[in-house]
Amino acid sequence: MTMISTLLRHLDRFRRDHRGTTLVETALILPLMVPLSAGVFEFGNLIHDKLLMEAGLTDGARFAARCNSQMYTDNGLAAIDCANIATNIAVYGNAAGTGTARVKDWLKANVTVTIAAPARCRDAVNGAGVTEYRSTTAQVCIVRVEGTYPYAGIGMLSLLGIGPITLNGFHEERLIRF
Repeated sequence: MTMISTLLRHLDRFRRDHRGTTLVETALILPLMVPLSAGVFEFGNLIHDKLLMEAGLTDGARFAARCNSQMYTDNGLAAIDCANIATNIAVYGNAAGTGTARVKDWLKANVTVTIAAPARCRDAVNGAGVTEYRSTTAQVCIVRVEGTYPYAGIGMLSLLGIGPITLNGFHEERLIRF
């Protein structure tokens, strides 16, 4: 009988002692909080890269919509390659295509610039008589800049069994050509 009473006394003392409870709670919660925090961090990086890529595509499309190589040749200057410069602006943020890419490891090969190909011209007024574009001409031509980016990340997603992610984006602008 004394052994049971001794055991009950030790259990009662253990139940009333609060030393070490923080350590036990931390040991229980930490395995859940570390992956959750790392996942939030990686998702933030993914969104940041996507926004940088879309900003580059927008900048490239804006340049391409206003670029007029014919204007250069009409004035005796060397013609410029509007699509190449737009690609440089999209990827590097400058016309020369120098420096580091907006997004780490983003390449010019991942960007496509389409300037007013016949397929990119649309009727200003559609078949139902609805004005889709305000224009003085019957057709409005569109510049489209498309890009892809293979997101490498920090590897947290691969631990969850999620394979490589490719970010895609595009931006269209109305062809203006000053």
